[in-house]
Amino acid sequence: MGSNVSRPVLGLTTYLQQAQTGVWDVRASFLPAIYVEGVTNAGGIAALLPPQPVDDDIASRVLDGLDGLVITGGRDVDPATYGHAPHPTTDQPADDRDAWEFALLRGALARRLPVLGICRGAQVLNVVLGGTLHQHLPDVVGHTRHQAGNAVFTTSSIRTVPGTRVAGLVGESIDAQCYHHQAVATLGRDLVVSASDTVDGVIEAVEIDTTAHPDSWVVAVQWHPEERLDDLRLFAGVVEAAQTYSMRRVNA
Repeated sequence: MGSNVSRPVLGLTTYLQQAQTGVWDVRASFLPAIYVEGVTNAGGIAALLPPQPVDDDIASRVLDGLDGLVITGGRDVDPATYGHAPHPTTDQPADDRDAWEFALLRGALARRLPVLGICRGAQVLNVVLGGTLHQHLPDVVGHTRHQAGNAVFTTSSIRTVPGTRVAGLVGESIDAQCYHHQAVATLGRDLVVSASDTVDGVIEAVEIDTTAHPDSWVVAVQWHPEERLDDLRLFAGVVEAAQTYSMRRVNA
């Protein structure tokens, strides 16, 4: 990005839960630094968006200051939001974070703000657009390879769908770092599948259908691109889209 061009500002959603640092054990908003590094290394400015009381007006005021939005990984989405009873393995819902991210995402979609969803972020996008989730993939595919547990990421071979934004960013295939026991089941409206696992067909990326919405840049991957900062292609994609959005807004 040229030095004479202002860097775009991208908001990243955060956790809000009990955390320890030094002698302190408190409820805190935080995000692993690798998410921030993904945005900044790709040329963007990162702004953290902690869960807080929200309505559409508050979400709109926050989005006014952003050129792009990243919905990050974390706790399972509350299954009540897509009309399902909880599976025994599903996390206790974080209602404050669900409400916050749902409001931000609805507002971002309405104004065609570029969006990158990561892991939970892909699930949030699908649910906001009326889709559903598989709550526990081992019940569906018969193995735990997508989430080995104990904070150990596994490598999945993923094939992209030709002609999608994801394929344009990462090519025909990618070996990606995965840590998810849930995944997209019924696809949300206006979404298309843009990548799947080559072994069991689990949906690994979705995006807004650009044939129907050519001005929208909304991509969500089930894997964790922040775990491989030697490959910034997805972060570079959303930063570039955010730069275009910023310039369009200035020139409007």
